[in-house]
Amino acid sequence: MSIEELYELWKKKASADPDIIEELKAIEGNQEEISDRFYKSLAFGTGGLRGVIGAGTNRMNVYTVNQATQGLADYLNDRYDAPSVAIAYDSRIKSDVFAKGAAGVLAANGIKVYIYPTLVPTPMLSFAVRKLKCSSGIIITASHNPSKYNGYKCYDENGYQMTDEAAEKTLSYISKTDIFDSVKAIDFEQGIKDAKIEYIPAAVNEAFFADVLSQLNDKELCEKTDLSIIYTPLNGTGNIPVRTVLERAGFKNVRVVSSQEKPDGTFPTCPFPNPEIRQAFEQALNMAENEPADLLVATDPDCDRVGIAVFDDGEYKLLTGNETGVLLIRYLLEVKKETGRLPENPLAVKSFVTTGLVDAVAASFGVKVINTLTGFKYIGEIVTQLEKEGQAERFVIGMEESYGYLVGTHARDKDAVVSSLMICEMAAYYKARGKNLYRVMQDIYAEYGIYRNVLLNFSFEGASGMQKMSAMMDSLRENAPQSFGSLGVEYISDFRSSVETETATGKTSKIELPSSNVLEYRLEKGNRVIVRPSGTEPKIKIYITAIAPDEAAADALAEKIGADMKKYMGI
Repeated sequence: MSIEELYELWKKKASADPDIIEELKAIEGNQEEISDRFYKSLAFGTGGLRGVIGAGTNRMNVYTVNQATQGLADYLNDRYDAPSVAIAYDSRIKSDVFAKGAAGVLAANGIKVYIYPTLVPTPMLSFAVRKLKCSSGIIITASHNPSKYNGYKCYDENGYQMTDEAAEKTLSYISKTDIFDSVKAIDFEQGIKDAKIEYIPAAVNEAFFADVLSQLNDKELCEKTDLSIIYTPLNGTGNIPVRTVLERAGFKNVRVVSSQEKPDGTFPTCPFPNPEIRQAFEQALNMAENEPADLLVATDPDCDRVGIAVFDDGEYKLLTGNETGVLLIRYLLEVKKETGRLPENPLAVKSFVTTGLVDAVAASFGVKVINTLTGFKYIGEIVTQLEKEGQAERFVIGMEESYGYLVGTHARDKDAVVSSLMICEMAAYYKARGKNLYRVMQDIYAEYGIYRNVLLNFSFEGASGMQKMSAMMDSLRENAPQSFGSLGVEYISDFRSSVETETATGKTSKIELPSSNVLEYRLEKGNRVIVRPSGTEPKIKIYITAIAPDEAAADALAEKIGADMKKYMGI
């Protein structure tokens, strides 16, 4: 069916949402706008769906969401005798609409649905899947993307995002589903009346809070500390859960940024609700001008990522996701060793793009680090395996450089609720010893060397974006770089072909990780470059690690490596 035919079909059949009708009318005659909405269907993968909210097959709307849910229902009914699904949603525009629509589709297909009565963080969905013994889970969120986006992520019975195999099977069912005529659905309220859909009880929330609070290492310290905290949920889901655990832990001096306290999918004071960037802290920084706080904490809209800023020498210094991860593992190992609670054969798990400084710190405590592909599901799989083997206590922390951490085994995804709690306890611990987290980080650099981790993002919007990204990756494979910033490439790892090549000898070895469209260049002296196209949006990410004895040298090296990488990619 042509783009124009699809557009006309949607004008006739897409009557469930008046916003869609208005949008279709508004773009009539504008071929570029019509094409962008209909030139493809939103891709369903291990990250589910993610896209701009609006009309068309290439947009997030009730039809694309319900089509995906019908495919999921068919997959679950084929795999389980009596499947059930837990559903949650965040503060984004139409998140509640999409969640209730998905619930109605599942219920119409004979699948029991448990849905949170109000918005909650992503890790609480992961928790509920396992607590309620569900076959799958759905969370409606676009994480930290701007307000025009929304998304749909699927979880398996273990509480982590779908594996590649499950996603492929679900996609095969979605592909057979006509977006208008093949979707079964019942009214949400009727589903509630018929007990086909149930609200998740408050007891599940309480169980989540209890598991999070069980990770505290020193509750008395938290109760006695004078640590001052300013917290912003960035108009997302973290407000109640994060404040609940901080209060129950005993933190008394916690202020909340009022302009970003309530859920609001338009993010009026924060167009990019991403705790990785300084702009997300502007409102908290304004609040701190009159009454400074020791620590600023920001969680993203679905509260699976957390960023912090530390008051030091009269100003606030933002820490990177890598730095916070290093601080957390150092603190957890230090305090557990002090109290005799460090388990035998302790284990940390991180994505392979996360700083190697984590490995260096862990090694000094005799702790093994497992590196995985990017995607917290890979960390979740390892936690699940440990639990099955009766060794869950070995797990100390899981982390990704993109501000995602998990302490404890209550969830199988990154959890900014427990991470916020651990960060605040850690800050109180070091404050009692006369240091702030920024100064502790400088001590770590002094001990292990400067690891400068730089992330470069390049977006390619529109219909040609994905093709351009694909061409760039092909070019890098066909014309392999030999050096970056005057440092020779010692190893090239192509995770798509699962082959690592030693450049000096041409010797190859197999990479024992799932196939992924990623290239890694390991350079002299421990430096490296990783190139990874996003699986959910037209964006290429370049991860640079530059190691040097001082900050100036590390920054200069990172800049040289980045410049060479952009040259090789033609950017």
